[in-house]
Amino acid sequence: MALSNRSREAARISKLSTDSEESRLVLIVAGEASADLHGSNLVKAMRALYPRLNFFGVGGERMAEAGVRILTSSSDMAVVGLTEVFRRLPVIFRTSKKLKFALKHDRPDLLILIDYPDFNIHIAKTAKLNRVPVLYYISPQVWAWRKGRVKKIAHRVDRMAVILPFEKSFYNRRGISVDYVGHPLMDTYSSKMERAGSADRFSGHNFPTVGLLPGSRRDEVANLLPLMVKALEIIGSRYPGLRCMLPLASTIDLEFVHSFLADSKIKIEIVEGDTRAALGSCDAAMVTSGTATLETAIMGVPMVLVYKVSPVTYQLGKFAVTVPYIGLVNLVAGEKVVQELIQGEVTPERMAREIFLLLENTEARENMKYKLEGVRERLGRGGASSQTAKIAIEMMKI
Repeated sequence: MALSNRSREAARISKLSTDSEESRLVLIVAGEASADLHGSNLVKAMRALYPRLNFFGVGGERMAEAGVRILTSSSDMAVVGLTEVFRRLPVIFRTSKKLKFALKHDRPDLLILIDYPDFNIHIAKTAKLNRVPVLYYISPQVWAWRKGRVKKIAHRVDRMAVILPFEKSFYNRRGISVDYVGHPLMDTYSSKMERAGSADRFSGHNFPTVGLLPGSRRDEVANLLPLMVKALEIIGSRYPGLRCMLPLASTIDLEFVHSFLADSKIKIEIVEGDTRAALGSCDAAMVTSGTATLETAIMGVPMVLVYKVSPVTYQLGKFAVTVPYIGLVNLVAGEKVVQELIQGEVTPERMAREIFLLLENTEARENMKYKLEGVRERLGRGGASSQTAKIAIEMMKI
């Protein structure tokens, strides 16, 4: 069905009136919270190399602040699991039409895709048909499940910039042009940044600090935050002075989180905009599977990883996933560094038990912190945004 005139007007992005013929137009698609952060850093790095760049696409507040004209908010696009996507289908279809129209009629000089695989691989097809070069930054996890998608990537994507060390060889073996740029989380990491305290941080008194990272998608928060809160109440029964920190993802509304905390017997401090500072004060954390596990690892905070989706999504995923671990932190380490609680294992009692172990067993805590240091080393030395920006500028032949 053709777009209405109003939809066409909303979708069409001109190259903006400038006095120079050297201005370039970049379409960028970041469908989730972490992608919004990495996308904003990439935009800044590209503009530092070539100021006359105009960006538009899908993103969140950070990308908007970086000067990207947002067609659809990433918070409206973020989904978790296979069944949960159905509720987002209307906005996903509308956004797809907007982007395809722009690729056909505005002909951007480059399409940058950040993770968000099924949608982005589909959009890459339209870009290829319209001879718009495609850079895929932050690989879809095709190495974990549905490896057949890599064939589509090979046909539709001109260049990959990957952020996990084992991904380069995976794509090289399949003949895809790929660069390992390190993990973008390391761009803002300082070796002088205070990480989690010493093993004896709270010995002699009853005031540990436990972090909660319930995810960057509403479905994740709804599934996991209530269970985390109950786990905190169990922990608080042993530590009356327990302090709780909840770093809030930019895609989650404060009011939405408050709705799960209203009846809590434990005071939970919500931190907006500074995840690193919040994690730096934690002795242990309960973390939803995803990028947050890597950020927690960078800060050296012992953690328990949790993952829970709808029963249908879980059963389908069991047959599709081909990697030994769910957590990125364990995949990067190449071994089980962090305990993974999956689906039915995600109970308040089990989470509390794992946190007690990390708080009270010095050997277990120090061993995990040592292994997390190794994970941090494997993520690179920083500079992912600047390296990817150079690749992008090169692809536009500037």
